[in-house]
Amino acid sequence: MSMFALYQHNRTPDRAEIDDALSGNLCRCTGYRPIVDACLHMHEYPEPDNDEKRLIAQLREIQRGQRLTLENAEASYHAPIALDDLAALYQQNPDAQILAGGTDVGLWVTKQLRELPAMIYLGDVVELKQIKNGTDAIEIGAAVTLTDAFAALQPHYPELGEMFRRFASVPVRNAGTLVGNIANGSPIGDAMPALIAIGARVRLRRGRDSRELELEDLYLDYMQNAMQPGEFVEAVIVPRPEAGTQLRCYKLSKRFDQDISAVCAAFALRLDGDQVADIRIALGGMAAIPKRASQTEDYLRGEPWNEFTLVTAGQKLAADFTPLSDMRASSDYRSRATANLLHRFYLETRIGDALPPAAVNVFAVTG
Repeated sequence: MSMFALYQHNRTPDRAEIDDALSGNLCRCTGYRPIVDACLHMHEYPEPDNDEKRLIAQLREIQRGQRLTLENAEASYHAPIALDDLAALYQQNPDAQILAGGTDVGLWVTKQLRELPAMIYLGDVVELKQIKNGTDAIEIGAAVTLTDAFAALQPHYPELGEMFRRFASVPVRNAGTLVGNIANGSPIGDAMPALIAIGARVRLRRGRDSRELELEDLYLDYMQNAMQPGEFVEAVIVPRPEAGTQLRCYKLSKRFDQDISAVCAAFALRLDGDQVADIRIALGGMAAIPKRASQTEDYLRGEPWNEFTLVTAGQKLAADFTPLSDMRASSDYRSRATANLLHRFYLETRIGDALPPAAVNVFAVTG
């Protein structure tokens, strides 16, 4: 199925594109070589008759025109189609579990055997499936998939391309939502450090009322957020790049594909001559929440952007975070790795002799 999707959208994929499309599949039978070999030749077959317009018309004919509600004595499931209806429904049922792509919620049920007596599905709400390209920002609705969200952001933030590529797998990105990753609030979620570094905001909705909040202020403590009962994330608002800002995002994990980060670090730097005019450093995996390195940022502002400053800044990071040791990495590894990532960022942005990313990226393909 993954290869058929690739076949539909890319008639002549190369080996790297095939590997990316297969990254979400584990083969225990033949191994990957014969599968990849077959995929390299699939474009040689005649293109099938695929009347996409007719298919879209058929899907519209069976589209529901009102909320779907399924209830019994023990559980309820609601799938509204309008934002106002969703907001009113969730305000009346604040203990219900909101469901979008289900990439996390599904595991709660299948692996943790959790009972979810009330669920509200937001994937049919038309207003939440929209991406709005404004003059100053890109607004991504709560039901927009990761695939579509990343496609909208990457032209503006090409520096985030590797993070987008390594974020879960193609099937997960096609199902999960960017806002779902944000609302879940995992301290090892890869989207938040990058979004916090570039100053993203969230729009929260409760009943008829809405408010905006800096994304970094959404998180209070481990799996605790600033949302009130009956309030949900309606959209994430990503500002357009600021001229002169240099951005990088790095993911450290034991495998390149299909692995949760030990550390995810994002840096946004603006220089004034040879001095740091502003810098934002956001990290995942280093605390109970995605968090900025505020003390390190305060030290760097106004300082010269040079090797001596970076050595001291790396030491300041230790005061910003006291990471845990777990199955993915030790506390010492996380601390050392984060300081090294800051140094890597410096090497890519130092004045007069900046290294290209390929020179410091172990995964870079070189001639």
